Amino acid sequence: MDKVMEYPQIIKRILTEYVELSNRRLHPEVEKLLVMDEARGHYLWLKLGWESGRRVKYITVYVRLRDGKFWIEEDWTEDGIAADLLRAGVPKEDIVLAFHDPETRKHTDFAAA
Repeated sequence: MDKVMEYPQIIKRILTEYVELSNRRLHPEVEKLLVMDEARGHYLWLKLGWESGRRVKYITVYVRLRDGKFWIEEDWTEDGIAADLLRAGVPKEDIVLAFHDPETRKHTDFAAA
C-alpha cells in the first residue's frame, strides 16, 4: 500500500484510539471529538464543553497530510503523536514537527519541511 492510501488510515487509527481512551475518563461535560477532513488531509482531536464552570475549547492534536508527509501542527499528548507515527512504521523523514519554527525544525531528527 502506498503513502497516499496508508497514511490517512494510520492517523485515523491513532487518533481514534486516543479519543476512545480519553472518553473513558470522567468529565462527561467535556466532549472529546475527532474531526476529519479526509479530502484535504486534516485531522483534529478537539475538546469542547464545560469544566468547573469554565468553557473548555481547545485543540489537543492537529495533523495535516501535506506533500506525502505528516505535518504535526499541534500536539498536547504526553509522548507526542510523532512517537505513535514512528511505532506505526512511518519514517522520520515523513514527519514534520510544524509546531516548531522552520529554523528549529532543522535541528530535530525529523523532516524540516
